[in-house]
This record gives sequence, C-alpha cells and structure tokens, in this order.
Amino acid sequence: MAPNSPKDKYFGVWLIFFMLGLGTLLPWNFFMTATTYFTSRLKDSTSSDLLANQTEAAGQHRTVLEAIFNNVMTMCAMLPLLLCTCLNSFLHSLISQRLRVMGSLLVIMLVFIITAILVKVPLDPLPFFCLTMVKIVIINSFGAVLQGSLFGMAGVLPASYTTPIMSGQGLAGTFAAFAMICAIASGSKIQDAAFGYFITACGVIFMSVLSYILLPKLEFFQFYQERKHEVTSDDRQNSLQLMNKDMKEPVPDVVEPNNISCMVRIFKKIWVLALSVCFLFTVTIGIFPAVTADTKSTLAAGGSWGKYFIPVCCFLLFNLCDWSGRSLTALCMWPGRDSLILPVCVLCRMVFIPLFMLCNVTPRSHLPVFFHHDGFFIVFMILFAFSNGYLASLCMCYGPKKVLPHEAETAGAIMAFFLSLGLALGAVSSFLTRALV
Repeated sequence: MAPNSPKDKYFGVWLIFFMLGLGTLLPWNFFMTATTYFTSRLKDSTSSDLLANQTEAAGQHRTVLEAIFNNVMTMCAMLPLLLCTCLNSFLHSLISQRLRVMGSLLVIMLVFIITAILVKVPLDPLPFFCLTMVKIVIINSFGAVLQGSLFGMAGVLPASYTTPIMSGQGLAGTFAAFAMICAIASGSKIQDAAFGYFITACGVIFMSVLSYILLPKLEFFQFYQERKHEVTSDDRQNSLQLMNKDMKEPVPDVVEPNNISCMVRIFKKIWVLALSVCFLFTVTIGIFPAVTADTKSTLAAGGSWGKYFIPVCCFLLFNLCDWSGRSLTALCMWPGRDSLILPVCVLCRMVFIPLFMLCNVTPRSHLPVFFHHDGFFIVFMILFAFSNGYLASLCMCYGPKKVLPHEAETAGAIMAFFLSLGLALGAVSSFLTRALV
C-alpha cells in the first residue's frame, strides 16, 4: 500500500475487479460448454448440397460441419485472442481505458443477446455455422482487449489487486463446469440448457458493466489513478538523472520515447515473468482438455460414474483447484518476484505431460497405460490445476510491480499478451501431445 492510501471500504474495489474478471471469461466458458448444442444445430443436411457429404465416426453419421466444428472453433478463438491482445499492448495508450473496457463489455453482451435469441430461430446449418464462428471471433477479440485492459488497470494498484481478476476468471470455469453437470443430472433438453447458459452470461456481463461504472467513484481507486499521473513526470525525470549521473552532464529535456521502444524497455524488466506465464499456459492447454478429457474411468464398469467422471474429475475439479490456487495469492505470495524458484516451479510442471499421457486415455496408439486407477488421475489433476492457478496469479501480480508506476499499465498489457500467447501455443501443441498417446 502507498503512504496515505485510503482504505478499500468493504473491499469494494477488490470485489469489482473480481466481478470484471468473472465477466472476462464466463461468456467464453459458457460458449464452450454449449458445444453439444451448437453441433446439434448442424445435423440437418437437407437444405444444403454442401452438407450432403457425411463422415462416419464411432458408428454415428456426422456432417462435415459437425466434424470440423471443434477445430475451427479453436482456431477462431485463439488467433483473434492473440492478435487483439498484441494490438492492445501497443495501442492501449491511444484509446481511452473507459472506451476499451466499457465498449468490450457491451459488444460481448450484445453478441450473447443475439446468441440467446437465435436459440429460438431456425437456421440452415451452413449459415448457422458461419454465424457462430463470427460470434466466436468477436467474443475473443473484445475479450482480449478487456483482459489486457483489466490487467493494466490492476497494475497501478497494489500487487494483491491482480488476484481478484485471476480468481474471478477461475470461478468462471468452475461455474460453467457446474452448470454442465447440472444439465446432465436434470436431463433437460439441449436447447433449453443452451438458452439458460446464454441468458446467464448476459446477466453476468450486465453486472460487470454496472461494476465498472461504479469503480471510478470509489476513493481507493481514485487515489491510485491520481497517483499514477502525479508520479509520471517525476519518475521520468529521476530516470534521466540516474542515467546522466556518472557522466556529470546536464539533464536534457524529457523526450517521450516512441511506443515500441517503451514496450521493449519495459519487456526487458519483466521478461522472466512474461515467459514464465507463457510457458505455464502452453503446458496447461497442451494437455488440458485435449488429453485429459479423453481419459476413461476404470471404476465405472458401465455405471453412472462413467457419465460423470470427466465432467466432475476433469472439468469441475480442474476449475475448482485452479480457482483455489489463484485465490490463495490473496493470502500468500511466495516465492518472491525476483526469486529463481518461481520460473523453476513453472518449468517443473512439464512433468504433468507424461503423467496424464500414461493414464487411461482412449483411444491410444503408442504409449502403455501405467496409471490405471482413477485415483492417480484425480491426484494429478488436483496438483496440475492448483499449480496452474497459483503460479499464473503470482506471475500476473508481480509483472507490473517490477516497473515504474507510470509503466505499470503497459507491463500489465504485455503480461496479458504473453498469457494469450501461451494459450495459443498450448492449443497448437495439444494436437501433438494427443497424437503421441
């Protein structure tokens, strides 16, 4: 905390950042959870000659659009996410924070309103497929801008205020996984469940909008925003004085460097943390859910546990432990930001790749099954998810604190870019890890 800093009354700023973090990932998590709904809308091939060609998999007939849906969805999600996060890193100083955050939230909410309406509107498969992919591109493009902007905003606050964003994002996955389990248990129709998902997402985003409107009115947030502007000129002047001290030359007039040189200079200060968070998510997405979701229970024996094994032990357990890890940084932040233990811990997570590949993943072509019992998979998932959430939250908290206060927002945007880069690299590497099993 800065000297003379006011108190965050009733943890208002903390809760708002939690809500904004939740609003960042909840829409996309609900979108992924409703994959069954989307593919069900692609089954009717009577109205398009392009859909006459069908493929047969696992004894079921699937249209071409059904077969390619998941791959195209991943591509339409990751590429805009990476591109727009990169653009936000360079252009955030040219577009106001309010426009970036509020505009992104409103656009995402509009997309989900349209998606909810379209649940009740009959469409041919091809137009529905194209429209769905356009919506995925829009959601992830504006979601990237929103995420980068939030981490930038949190960068000017105390380090612990990145934690609620990470924790809110973790809860988003937990919420979606729990909703999926409830849908299975209730036996509700696919369309009814999908409509409920999308309406819920709209409600959460609307609450995020209201939270962001309230944020500038809170004294705690106002203090750090004003402090950021006040120290900017002093920090730059002090930096120039330090550079010229040894040469005993007069300090020249402060010249604002170009945007790219600023980015490079800031990156040099945080490159270890940036590469750590990138590698962290490369490992995580490289194995989850591409490999983990294909793991079969050895204890189900045809019972109902087989139906719940992946929703509970893969998705719900991952998101609960990931959320716990992210939230723990509110109480404990070890190791320190300059410690080598942090990047070493990130590198050690590579051990989970062979561990999960040697579980009962089916179908498999190359590796034997070494860990047969469901208990091994559950223990691996707990450690895998908790370490992901905790280490990711540490990296994102520490990044903006290794630079000067007026550079914190840019540092937060850079960290968000490398997080997105890790997601994209993980998505690409997942094809390899799954093929090697």
